[in-house]
Amino acid sequence: MEEEIRKAIEVLRRGGTLLYPTDTIWGVGCDATNETAVEKILQLKKRNNPDHEMPKSFIVLVSDIGMLNRFIKEVPAAAWNLIEVSDSPLTIIYEGARGIAKNVLATNGSLGVRIVKDLFCERLIHKFGKPIVSTSANLSGQAAPQHFYDIADEIKQGVEYVVNWRQDDTTPQKASSIIKIKTNGEFQIIRK
Repeated sequence: MEEEIRKAIEVLRRGGTLLYPTDTIWGVGCDATNETAVEKILQLKKRNNPDHEMPKSFIVLVSDIGMLNRFIKEVPAAAWNLIEVSDSPLTIIYEGARGIAKNVLATNGSLGVRIVKDLFCERLIHKFGKPIVSTSANLSGQAAPQHFYDIADEIKQGVEYVVNWRQDDTTPQKASSIIKIKTNGEFQIIRK
């Protein structure tokens, strides 16, 4: 695992893209603070479609609470409660992101963030020291792959590095739950 983390960090530091196992499904990722790297993912996933009114924002992964606090201006108390009691992967959409590439954010400046509970991801992100984009390893509009072998060759060949970790894992996976929380504590369930 350590060798794969080292190789992935080299790619992230030079603005590259990864195909990697997350705490949910396989994801395509990059340095969430690097606008040029994020643009590569938009191109790979074919998300810069002029027919869309606005591109969807990306989810970013952080390693711990300290990193969350560095990139979100104000984490509402309700979010802390949800993080504490959640026993499955939970992405929370926060208002007021900071220090993140503009093309990661929603048009209103909000950002979906998940504190990972997966050893590989946690160590990768902690050692890298910055959030990593996590978007499903599929082309825009296609179903998210459940396992590594479901990922289209176009995605596998379109990233700069494919992490060689858990590729044979066939454990059923699903995307995280998503909840949007406003600074006043109001929340909305986006995906169960």
